Amino acid sequence: MQDMLHHLATYGYIGLFIYSLGGGFVALMAASVLSYMGKMDLATSMVIAFTANVIGDNLLFYLARNQKEVLYTYLKKHRRKLALAHLKMKQYGSWIILIQKFIYGIKTLIPIAIGLTKYDLKKFTILNILSAIVWTFVIGLGSFYFGGTLMHLYGIIISKPYIAIVVVLLLIILIWIYLTLATRKK
Repeated sequence: MQDMLHHLATYGYIGLFIYSLGGGFVALMAASVLSYMGKMDLATSMVIAFTANVIGDNLLFYLARNQKEVLYTYLKKHRRKLALAHLKMKQYGSWIILIQKFIYGIKTLIPIAIGLTKYDLKKFTILNILSAIVWTFVIGLGSFYFGGTLMHLYGIIISKPYIAIVVVLLLIILIWIYLTLATRKK
């Protein structure tokens, strides 16, 4: 355990940046808990996660905007999920940029779906920055202040690893059921 904490504290910022390019929810939580334990710096972790999150979403938006034909070949199997993302965008408007930061499973699709539309790049960037600030403070500070509770839950999961497997499987099944029901033909 100590060896793992040493590696996380040493290489954690690099991993946090890379992981936050595509989301970063779990990585920011882990960095915040490590900050609670005194192994990492909370402010540095939050700035890194914020920066990478903004860069990652803007890159996805830019890629979708400028490489539509290439992207369509990769998203051929996910057309219905992309259509769902468009519907959610129409349903929630600009709020979807904030909401998507907290929902695992659609985090990557929303910037792509928005990039495929005529949504203004400047407006997306501003809303993405504001949303990333909210996301960073909610997840970062929340995980830091509940670090003791999260460490206790981690201890339970280490002693009974089947709990983590059941929880992860349930989450995957629930996301799959939601996406299947939301994107099926009527």
